[in-house]
Amino acid sequence: MTGLAGLTAAAALALGACAAPNPSAAAGTVVVAGYGGSYQEAFEQSVIPGFEKSCGCKVTYIAGSSTDTVAKLKAQAGRPQIDVALIDDGPQAQAAQAGLLAKLDPARVTRLPQVAELARLPGDVGVGFGLTATGIAYNPDWFAENGLPEPTSLEDLASPKLKDKVVLPSITNTYGVHLLVMAAKAGGGSEKNIQPGFDVVRRLAANAVTFDNTADVSNYFLQGQAAASVWGKSRVETLADKNFPIKFVYPKEGAVPLLATANVVNKAPHPDLAARFVNELLGPEAQKKLAQDGYDGPTVKSVQLDPALRDKVVNLDRAAELTRLDWATVNAGRSAWTDTWNKRVEA
Repeated sequence: MTGLAGLTAAAALALGACAAPNPSAAAGTVVVAGYGGSYQEAFEQSVIPGFEKSCGCKVTYIAGSSTDTVAKLKAQAGRPQIDVALIDDGPQAQAAQAGLLAKLDPARVTRLPQVAELARLPGDVGVGFGLTATGIAYNPDWFAENGLPEPTSLEDLASPKLKDKVVLPSITNTYGVHLLVMAAKAGGGSEKNIQPGFDVVRRLAANAVTFDNTADVSNYFLQGQAAASVWGKSRVETLADKNFPIKFVYPKEGAVPLLATANVVNKAPHPDLAARFVNELLGPEAQKKLAQDGYDGPTVKSVQLDPALRDKVVNLDRAAELTRLDWATVNAGRSAWTDTWNKRVEA
């Protein structure tokens, strides 16, 4: 999902500020499965050491896409080996429906009442801890040099001038699912009428140099292979932080909110520590650090950001304007959509 570029030591302390070590809870290793790339680096270098020190436990981080993590949960359903799963809201809905995730205990995850309604998940099976959006990412310098105005719609990515300069997300990741639904709405359809989406995506695919299944298209931009993509705002801001010319656009057909969710796995080996880990992700200091270092918008209502930072994240006011997906409908059709995508789009 989102890009989280190197949390500071202060973030680690904020995330690790749980109760004094409990000898009985300290036994064993807490396994957290979550995003790779910059997220993995941040959690392994900053978050995990502080949490281990405060909680008297060990943490193993397993990196993978959200779909990879859900696949692991399914494979381990009889005997779970993962305690906490950090996954996008779409795959999370699938995992929750399959009974792979536990209802959060309000006695342990005490910050749940402070979370905005957008990030409260059905039955409190998991919770959103970071917010971003999927829209259009583009290189303004390349566009200016090639006489193209700022894109305002997905259809703008079908311009002949963008031939072999567009990287599209694969249907195997959340960005790809968002693209298909956004395209369907651009073509007059919706989650319940997805066929117009394939027509729009096929037009865009004529310009695609590749379909990315990693959710991180940074290198395509850095190496000059991509001038535009469908990507997340937090990822765009993270790359812009490195002085690369890139901007994010909320397309006129509607951007889609994307929640990073934290979940205690059903029958987790260490449920108490897992719940405490989730609770600390909702702490005000941790929420601010997630925004400062990775441009994930806070999901806790009381968190206030500096104006300059607030403009770089998807804040809760902006989130209210975004087009939320009907994940029940999406997940019911996802297998068939993937089959059609493979035959009509990437083929």
